[in-house]
Amino acid sequence: MAIAYPVIGHWYRRTNGNLLKIVAVDDEDATIEVQFFDGTIDEVDFDTWNSMLLERVGAPEDWSGSVDMDPEDFVGEDSGEIPMGYHDPLSFLDRQE
Repeated sequence: MAIAYPVIGHWYRRTNGNLLKIVAVDDEDATIEVQFFDGTIDEVDFDTWNSMLLERVGAPEDWSGSVDMDPEDFVGEDSGEIPMGYHDPLSFLDRQE
């Protein structure tokens, strides 16, 4: 299995079946921050990442498993539709109000 290059927002599966998503890559510190499907955040260095056997996979069908919210929490009160921006939870990271 080839070494998977860490790309922010991409999902990977470990050989034990655990899903993880790349949250951040810090080239200066040579670390990669990952979030597992259950919501756990971890940080690994580049050497550890290169030794992990990973397979790039698509996002899980129910990505909300890593978010502690019920589906009705995503529905707008007035329209009954998913509020703007909730389709991509990472879109809120840099938003300033």
